[in-house]
Amino acid sequence: MDTPAAPTHAYSHVFTVEASDIDQLGHANNVAYVRWVQDVAAAHWHHFFPPTEALPPQVWVVQEHRVRYLRSAYAGDELRASTWVADVKGASSKRLTRIERVADGQLLCAAETQWVLLDAGSGRPVRVPGEWAEMLMPS
Repeated sequence: MDTPAAPTHAYSHVFTVEASDIDQLGHANNVAYVRWVQDVAAAHWHHFFPPTEALPPQVWVVQEHRVRYLRSAYAGDELRASTWVADVKGASSKRLTRIERVADGQLLCAAETQWVLLDAGSGRPVRVPGEWAEMLMPS
């Protein structure tokens, strides 16, 4: 799995590792990283499409996560999660995410997630609209 630098159009947010993220080994649990990957993806999507009370006609679901854990995070660490869509084909999109420690810029985790767009009513895959792909992957 490649760990490219985040492009200029990447969406980023900064957060603090909570005590509840820490496991018996004293560092952030692997499950916390997966949650952070999903959280920044959702925040990126909601940046373009703020949530409403009405149910959306389409929903994104994870088909596959590939996560590379490189360094540990600890309670109180300030982290930056950066994410961007690298490719869109049919009903699928490939999203890359980097999680770095703000204090020293160290890359802690790199992830690649394959998302599939589904019709919320039928549960069947639907093609990602071209305008969405252009918005998520600006040239």
